[in-house]
Amino acid sequence: MQSYSRWHTLENAEQVALAVYDHILKSAEQAIAVKGQFKLVLAGGSTPEKVYRLLTKADADWSKWFIYYGDERCLPVDHADRNSVMAVESFLSQVAIPAAQIFTMPAELGPDLAAKAYYDVVAQALPFDMVLLGMGEDGHTASLFPGHVHVEEDLTHAVYNSPKPPPERVSISAKALSDSTEVLFLITGVNKQDAVNGWRTGESLPVATIVPKSGIDVYIDQDANAI
Repeated sequence: MQSYSRWHTLENAEQVALAVYDHILKSAEQAIAVKGQFKLVLAGGSTPEKVYRLLTKADADWSKWFIYYGDERCLPVDHADRNSVMAVESFLSQVAIPAAQIFTMPAELGPDLAAKAYYDVVAQALPFDMVLLGMGEDGHTASLFPGHVHVEEDLTHAVYNSPKPPPERVSISAKALSDSTEVLFLITGVNKQDAVNGWRTGESLPVATIVPKSGIDVYIDQDANAI
């Protein structure tokens, strides 16, 4: 665990979502003031979805937001299990971010073609302003799973044999996810305790490969934080 990680322990998933919502809006306002844009990488999962629903009520300069995805499942474009479908339904369809500034992973093409297509998107976007990430019970993040080997220098990865269905996915690489002004982890639920403890004690987990220069912010609820 990097020494410059910042842990924020909240009572429950709703409080985690509210704290992350506040953090995103402040960072977006600052990035837009300095650079004229805010490049945000979205995560899948139930707690990020809570954040997205909060964001629909925000008074933000949506015309300056640019949206990317950390990973995606290789499913049809309208499949309910896709991260993009959740993000559209809970957030993007309700705010005025220009469609040309929303970069959806073409995961319906399959892992290889989708990873190649999104490589160029990521290369042009870097560095990101903020990356949102979750963590699975096995310590995975985005679609970077324990035991999977990828070319570290790549910006995107084709993912096969995911231990969680569906087996085929696309993921931004640890290198690219780390190339961000801020990285926020959202971790909730008692089922995450073992992975959190392993991360804290230095186990070789995918979450530990995300190492931005500015450190990370971990927003965690009391159930997941076993310490």
